[in-house]
Amino acid sequence: MLAGWGAWGGAAQVAAFASRRIAVEVRGSGRDVLLIPGLASGPGIWNGVVSALPGYRWHLVHVRGFAGLAADANADGPLLGPLADEIARYMRTQGLTRPAVIGHSMGGTLAMMQGLQGASGRVMVVDMLPAGAAMVGGTAGGMGFLADQLGQYFTGTKAGRAYLARILAQTPGARGSDPDVIANALRDLAHVDLGPQLPRLSVPLEVVYAVGEDETLAKEIGTRFRAAYAPKTDARLVPIGPSGHMVMADQPARFQAALRRFLTR
Repeated sequence: MLAGWGAWGGAAQVAAFASRRIAVEVRGSGRDVLLIPGLASGPGIWNGVVSALPGYRWHLVHVRGFAGLAADANADGPLLGPLADEIARYMRTQGLTRPAVIGHSMGGTLAMMQGLQGASGRVMVVDMLPAGAAMVGGTAGGMGFLADQLGQYFTGTKAGRAYLARILAQTPGARGSDPDVIANALRDLAHVDLGPQLPRLSVPLEVVYAVGEDETLAKEIGTRFRAAYAPKTDARLVPIGPSGHMVMADQPARFQAALRRFLTR
């Protein structure tokens, strides 16, 4: 068995897992791999991956409050830290020994947090920078205030809720997401910056990021990602394009090939 990997899925019985923050669906059998979707998304974004790559036991995380699940404990208060702790608790109670963890967008932040906690054996981040605010060109300090204001607009005004509902209706896999949970997530993401912690991330890290058809802009995006992940000197960066943020949907064959290499490397 590869070092740093979860155990083979099999007939061993594990404890039932109940959580007020996440739900987890398990599909397939083989080596354990966790898949974490991004902001407002449900596990359906990974359906193509699961179908295309047999031979793994996929653990599909669904954040409560996103994509049709009631918010429950995620309805108020901090979100990212408690979610990271709950995902780590899931792995412990299910007997998963440092499995591979793949996360898209906000899920990429949560995936890195698992690596930093020593809970995962390897991490793939899909189109996310270590600092959440950097995804929109800001800094953790500078964007924090703006995220607080946006959160109040989305949750505290009729116009804001209507605008957010229109965005969610047009976003794949995001229908039925709770605006309060989204606002909490935005606030947390705007304040988090994992960049300074990357030197102590001891497990393999691969970062897939999206680029468009414009070559100049693609180079700028590449420069930004390389600089952001430079503290993790052995991080592997893989651009995929032309693609928007939902890389696994826009370029399924290329993304699946990259994931297959990551899981077997």
